[in-house]
Amino acid sequence: MDVQSQIDAWLTRLASERKASPHTLEGYRRDLGKLVRYMQTQQITSFDALVPNRMRGFVAAEHRGGLSPKSLQRLLSSCRSLFRQLTREGLLTHDPLAGVRGPKVHRKLPEVLDVDEATALVEAEGGDALNVRDRAMLELFYSSGLRLSELTGLHWLDLDLDAGEVRVLGKGRKTRIVPVGRHAITALRALGEAEGREPDSPVFRGRNGAPISPRTVQARMKTLALRQGFAKHVHPHLLRHTFASHMLESSGDLRAVQELLGHADIATTQIYTHLDFQHLAKVYDAAHPRARRKGS
Repeated sequence: MDVQSQIDAWLTRLASERKASPHTLEGYRRDLGKLVRYMQTQQITSFDALVPNRMRGFVAAEHRGGLSPKSLQRLLSSCRSLFRQLTREGLLTHDPLAGVRGPKVHRKLPEVLDVDEATALVEAEGGDALNVRDRAMLELFYSSGLRLSELTGLHWLDLDLDAGEVRVLGKGRKTRIVPVGRHAITALRALGEAEGREPDSPVFRGRNGAPISPRTVQARMKTLALRQGFAKHVHPHLLRHTFASHMLESSGDLRAVQELLGHADIATTQIYTHLDFQHLAKVYDAAHPRARRKGS
């Protein structure tokens, strides 16, 4: 098999056996396409002919071409995943990425809302159908820290309002049960009374009763934030970040927050510990008489 056929076979396997999402598969295909084009320019016809120095040249070329450190790390991750599979199948006898490292990525801390800002945003005023839906949507985002795709994919059978739980299908098609807060339950009950609660129908509907689209959710949040004079860029993932930060600040239980968010790796959740430390540092600087900055 040529290199492109090996990539295609691996992607087909990811789709069928691991149920990888179309978005994930497209990311792998795009990254590995860059590798194939580089191999063609270097007249390398097999993955087994790749060596670490060649891969360093590949990374350097992509970096010169304007690829960001974060994108380069993702590119290397895609290559490593493919190489591991080829090694398991006996099609690769060595690691072409041995000792190869991408540039260091400086993680930008996610922006969050404070408690007053979050409350002001989710308490959308008005009793018309659109406001009833928006209120339930925002309350659930902030209550349970859902991803945008998880919220738009909800059906009423996924909710148990009496138990205060919602079942969501997350990344990797993994299901988890997440608590729903009392304000969100109240808002969801109001939505159900206004629109009906057929088990198989979407919780949040767009046109013609179809599930609301991600773009519509983003647009509605932007509109509501502008209406209330928010200076921050408000988007669905901002409420997920806010949920995580507030939960960690209140509980201090990193493992519990990891489970609630559906993170496979706790390292992903640990970024919120830095957010919490920033808050503590600000309190310390403002309150301790020996901690005031020069010029303040």
